[in-house]
Amino acid sequence: MVPQRLDFSSRGKPRVYLLTAVGTLFCVLAAFAIDSYSFETGVWRWGDDPLNNLVIPLLLAPPLLFFLLSKLRELSIAHAELLNVASTDALTACLNRRAFTALVEGYLERVGQQQGRAGGALLVLDIDHFKAVNDNFGHDTGDRALRLVADTIKASVREIDLVGRLGGEEFAVFLPSLDPARSGAVAERIRAAVRAAAFEPLGRAYQLSISVGGATFERGASFADLYRLADQRLYVAKNAGRDRVDIVPYARDLAA
Repeated sequence: MVPQRLDFSSRGKPRVYLLTAVGTLFCVLAAFAIDSYSFETGVWRWGDDPLNNLVIPLLLAPPLLFFLLSKLRELSIAHAELLNVASTDALTACLNRRAFTALVEGYLERVGQQQGRAGGALLVLDIDHFKAVNDNFGHDTGDRALRLVADTIKASVREIDLVGRLGGEEFAVFLPSLDPARSGAVAERIRAAVRAAAFEPLGRAYQLSISVGGATFERGASFADLYRLADQRLYVAKNAGRDRVDIVPYARDLAA
């Protein structure tokens, strides 16, 4: 059995124990230093009762430090949960539109400041005929379909890739540092995985599918331009019969 790594982040209990021990040791050393130094003579000496310098800090410091550090840990956990709620779509656990856009824009800005190639791709995905799912089976079943598609998309990409729900039945995937050929392969893998996903509302098999539009880039692209181009290709894929992928390289004349 592989031992788990200790979590020394601001949300981990090992950090609380470690800082409590370090803080207690500091209090003991500080007590000895203060009690042993004579300000009148300017020399170090043992105090009248040096044992108190050990006993008192050991009695007072650990519970006080543990309490304060535990409260700080709880605040850190609460802060992280609030950030997660603010950036995550509640239904699918994907990034929401605002968080997805901000993260992609941040990456594109960093890429624009770097030398050499550091491209990738932006995919926009839409569930085909999703309204029919809601109309025939109800919105609860439609929500199940959205969660299934979201889970399938996330299982088909790398950990560093970003998956967001832009709204309704529309999703987006950002593939950083990936060449055009591999980006197309990922898009096709997502499309095939959704088509193969088992979805059985009311005990009957129902075929889900998605259409995918995408734009690959090398550098010098903005999120707005990439999204506009990927969205255009999405509608091309839908008008061509749906359940297909259409990806083109980003160029300023195409994005204009």
